[in-house]
Amino acid sequence: MDNFYYFLLVFDYFAVFYFFLVNGTYIFLNFKAFFSIKNYWSSIEILDFENPFQSEFYKPVSIIIPAYNEELTIVDNIISILALKYPEFEVVVVNDGSKDGTIAELKDKFNLVESSRNYRKDINTQPVKMVYDSLDYPSLVVVDKENGGKADALNAGINVAQFPLVCNVDADSLIDDQALLKIVEPFSRDWRVIAAGGTIRVANDCEIRGGQVKKVNLSKKPIVRFQVLEYLRAFLFGRVGWAAVESLLIISGAFGVFKRKHLLKVDGYSTKTVGEDMELVLKLNKHMRKSDRDYKVLFYPDPVCWTQVPEDYGTLSSQRRRWQRGLGQSLMMNKELFFNKDYGLLGMFSYPFYFFVELLGPIIETLGYISIFLTVIIRGGVNEVVILFFITAILMGVLLSIISLFFEEMTFHKYSKLSDKLTLVFYAFLENFGYRQLHTIWRLRGLFDYFSKKESWGSQKRKRFD
Repeated sequence: MDNFYYFLLVFDYFAVFYFFLVNGTYIFLNFKAFFSIKNYWSSIEILDFENPFQSEFYKPVSIIIPAYNEELTIVDNIISILALKYPEFEVVVVNDGSKDGTIAELKDKFNLVESSRNYRKDINTQPVKMVYDSLDYPSLVVVDKENGGKADALNAGINVAQFPLVCNVDADSLIDDQALLKIVEPFSRDWRVIAAGGTIRVANDCEIRGGQVKKVNLSKKPIVRFQVLEYLRAFLFGRVGWAAVESLLIISGAFGVFKRKHLLKVDGYSTKTVGEDMELVLKLNKHMRKSDRDYKVLFYPDPVCWTQVPEDYGTLSSQRRRWQRGLGQSLMMNKELFFNKDYGLLGMFSYPFYFFVELLGPIIETLGYISIFLTVIIRGGVNEVVILFFITAILMGVLLSIISLFFEEMTFHKYSKLSDKLTLVFYAFLENFGYRQLHTIWRLRGLFDYFSKKESWGSQKRKRFD
């Protein structure tokens, strides 16, 4: 028993060190993000986003919307996109072999007719059945193709796209009316920018009219509130922090802008992973480094895309398992980055962090919780290592969420009700006692899915925007 207890004690201290390193890194990235956001606010104060047609800081954009069984949200999504304040853009909707009434809904609402434009097959995709134009909206194009998955649908959209910049938006998402102007601005200001991502926020229970979020409400469902905190940490400050140290590995597939010519050079999105958004950014980084060209991959906190998040634990579990599986696939498909000094901080810091913490972290975290639990049982109480574990794994996690909420209040102030703010502070504590451990289990199962080469996309549920 003494040898077993000694082994537990050693692993306990390792778990303490692990959580301290992980949460300490995230807190550091939060502070980097805060100063990056301050600089961002200073830089956009001189820009006139209210009068886009008098501005010169834009480039024409092709907005691609991949759609599979999206009949409940696709119309609101397209109306939201068509209402964007932007001088010149086209909307390319790709129906990826939907089995519901998506294509019928599109034909009915947008008066579609067969298009005369040629379909260029710059990137190989599943066969395209038909390309449609809208008689009511000249900037709308609809591609009807056989099912090939989200990446294949995006590639078909890239083939059809006519403009130098490509913006990808999920069919269950809505974009703020000035978001496109804000995310495209750096492409016109700096030739080195090849990709930029925007912030994703939770739309559940928000007041939506005309395809726009008019009032931000905090959902009454605990599962949604937990995800609000997650999105604040991950999208608003986590990715801004990674971008601030030039080590951004992912731009969300729900809202990102890319130079089309670079997408063609890397053969678009990979159909061999369910994490096509991350794999693309990794691939672009590799390509640009090998080409020995100066470039930038940016992430901005202000251009906002609102998305529906799962409202039941079964769907959320499926989503997080898929994300974990996609992470493993993306990292392994670009493993030459691993501790490769030729890729700078990207290879020496960002990639290894994602590998050991984001990919393998669920194993370490699960064993850490088990080890601490056994230590308490064997000792018959709490000792100093258990207290240290509580500080590094729980209290530092709470601190991380509180910092994110504080920065949100100091900058974007989306949640105006005092009750909503206090509720989120309460949930910042509550999520560490059950939800985070459950999330670790989902990620662990996703890791098993990766090693077992599971292929299915998983379940997803949609509802109409209110």
